[in-house]
Amino acid sequence: MRKNLGAKPYLYPQPTLVIATYNDDGTANAMVAAWGSISDMNQIAIYVASSHKTMDNIKARKAFTVSMATAKNIKAIDYLGITSGKKVADKFAKSGLTAVKSENVDAPLIAELPLTLECKMVSYNEDSELLLGEIVNVAADDSVLDDAGKVDVKKLNPICYDTSNHGYYSIGERIGNAFSDGKEISK
Repeated sequence: MRKNLGAKPYLYPQPTLVIATYNDDGTANAMVAAWGSISDMNQIAIYVASSHKTMDNIKARKAFTVSMATAKNIKAIDYLGITSGKKVADKFAKSGLTAVKSENVDAPLIAELPLTLECKMVSYNEDSELLLGEIVNVAADDSVLDDAGKVDVKKLNPICYDTSNHGYYSIGERIGNAFSDGKEISK
């Protein structure tokens, strides 16, 4: 039996993304967003309310970074998500995270988050609040790479957000092989 829940944003897993920018004075700023995804081979789409300080910064500098939140830094990540950059002048510093200048865009990397998309702003729709960014580089710490130089999801241990219960969850074990396991059915 199924129960109708109504129109809800229940799509799992929902990434926990940390968007980092520079403020007008050059200090680092970051916020947490869960409404984002890859929208093309070199493009990310994230819904960011125009009321966020982060959106003001992106419009001014035309750049931002997006890091995958990790279980190791959950308290700092949650602080960035519940604290407004318009109310706390240097919430990034208070979080205890470390800003590192990106080599590719005018936005900071977060040293403690091992996988970051470095992005240039493509567009922002004021009505829908959809931000599109061109991914110009992916910066990955060696600690999350396998022997072939590819990202190892288990080593990265990214977290997902549960919209229904307001929880964070880590990504689980590998259970199959994409573009392969289904071939058994077509035999």
